[in-house]
Amino acid sequence: MATDTITPTKEKPKAGKPKWLRVKLPTGQKYTQLRSLVDKYDLHTICTSGSCPNMGECWGEGTATFMILGNICTRSCGFCGVKTGRPETVDWEEPEKVARSIQIMGIKHAVITSVDRDDLQDMGSIIWEETVGAIRRLNPSTTLETLIPDFQGITRHLDRIVRANPEVVSHNMETVKRLTRAVRIQAKYEKSLEVLAYLKKAGINRTKSGIMLGLGEREEEVIETLKDLRNAQVDVVTIGQYLQPSKNHLPVTEFITPEQFKKYETIGLEMGFRHVESGALVRSSYKAHKHML
Repeated sequence: MATDTITPTKEKPKAGKPKWLRVKLPTGQKYTQLRSLVDKYDLHTICTSGSCPNMGECWGEGTATFMILGNICTRSCGFCGVKTGRPETVDWEEPEKVARSIQIMGIKHAVITSVDRDDLQDMGSIIWEETVGAIRRLNPSTTLETLIPDFQGITRHLDRIVRANPEVVSHNMETVKRLTRAVRIQAKYEKSLEVLAYLKKAGINRTKSGIMLGLGEREEEVIETLKDLRNAQVDVVTIGQYLQPSKNHLPVTEFITPEQFKKYETIGLEMGFRHVESGALVRSSYKAHKHML
C-alpha cells in the first residue's frame, strides 16, 4: 500500500529570496557597545557565529544567545549548519567562562543552547546544570532560557535542568511529524513531545518550542503540530522560515508569505499559547525576554 513520503520535496523555489527576507544591518549604540566587548574579550555567541538576522534588535534589548559544549554535534540533521563529528573533550571551566561573558556584556536575558552530546554518559547535562548555576551566581539579576537537546528523553538528565530551574526551558520540534525523520534524522517527534510534557509536569513554569517552515510541510500538518504542542502544555512557540545553510543541506521548497505566518500566529493564540512569534526572520531566541511575561 502506498504511503505518503517522509522526505521533503527536492524541488527548489523558482524565484530567489523574497523582499520580506531582506535584513537590515544592525545599528544602534547598544549594539555597537556589545559588538566591541565581544571583539575585545573574544566572547562566543550564537548571535555572531550564526550571523543571526535579529542580532541588532536582540542586543539592543539586552538579550544574547550562547552555545555550550563545543561546536561539533554528534547528530547530522539535514537542516543544521553545525559541524558533525567527534566532539572535543568537555571544558569544565566553560560554565564560569559563559557566566563571565554575560557579566562583561551586561546581558539582561541570556539564552543558552548546545550541540547534542550523545557521546557523553550524561549527554552534557552536568555542564548544563553547572552553567545555569554559574550564571545565577555571577549575574543574579539576569533571567535565563535554556534551549536544550532531547537528552534522548532520559529523565535523570532532564531532572538536572529542572533542578537548575531557568525561567524558560525550550526544546525545538523543528518540523512536522511527517518530515521529522528526514529533517532531524536521529530525533523522534513523539520523544520531543514527551520531553516537553515531562518538563512541564516536573515543575518548569514556562516551556517553549519552535518549528521551521519551507521544508515541504502542509498547512494542516503545521496546525497538527501546534495542537500537539498545546496538548503537551507548551506555553510559547516560535515559527520561522527555514533557510538552507549550504548546498549540502535540505533545500528550501517554499518561502512562506507574511500573511501565512500571521495566520499561524492567530491560530496559535486561539489555541491558548501565551506567546506566538511567527515570521520569516523569527528564530528560537527571537524576543526571548518577552516570553517570561
